[in-house]
Amino acid sequence: MNDFDGLRALVTGGASGIGRATAELLASRGARVAVLDLDPGSVDEPLLAYEADVSDDASVRRAVAAAAAELGGLDVLVNNAGVGAQGTVEDNDDDTWHRVLDVNVVGMVRVTRAALPHLRESSHAAIVNTCSIAATAGLPQRALYSASKGAVLALTLAMAADHVREGIRVNCVNPGTVDTPWVGRLLEAAPDPAAERAALEARQPTGRLVTAQEVASAIVHLAGPLSGATTGTALAVDGGMQGLRLRPAGR
Repeated sequence: MNDFDGLRALVTGGASGIGRATAELLASRGARVAVLDLDPGSVDEPLLAYEADVSDDASVRRAVAAAAAELGGLDVLVNNAGVGAQGTVEDNDDDTWHRVLDVNVVGMVRVTRAALPHLRESSHAAIVNTCSIAATAGLPQRALYSASKGAVLALTLAMAADHVREGIRVNCVNPGTVDTPWVGRLLEAAPDPAAERAALEARQPTGRLVTAQEVASAIVHLAGPLSGATTGTALAVDGGMQGLRLRPAGR
């Protein structure tokens, strides 16, 4: 498919995991793609790489301006950069709460704010935010992370309402547990990594982790011109975790 021919996309957190899979899929579908990341050293052609810290407004503005200049504008923004956190409300101090909310929520605000003047010039403008199943399901040991992603869901809906009459669509994807380097590090830190992986797989009705490519496919679907009537939508990519309530196997 070449449905993104002539379109220009910007993906944050695009050097690895979901962001990298999304950037590569967009490029394969015809888009010219710029990646923003804290460490974009692994990004190679045809992707364009820019170093940026979404928690630093000046850094974001410089990178977005440079990317838009080299691409000749922007049509698609994928707000994917984020960090994780574990624990109950007792387990993370104020500094950690401020850092995670700053990256996961205000970081999206900073990048979107810098990109909006360019998106307003596009006839196919779309923003897709990476949210999470944690925004819609109560997960144990994820209080801070869930709070940040709940804010992303609400932010997505508010942005969609604010910008729909400017011709800018805003949607989000809600992945379940995705087999990414971050999840890999969590598993390595567990007392029994194999048992922890099995538990994560078991809580998804499909019985396996979601792949980065599956999330990327959903993001690209929402970002594409063929989804021109879709805005203010949260698309679950979670192996059925959000909506299915299965009986135990064999019953």
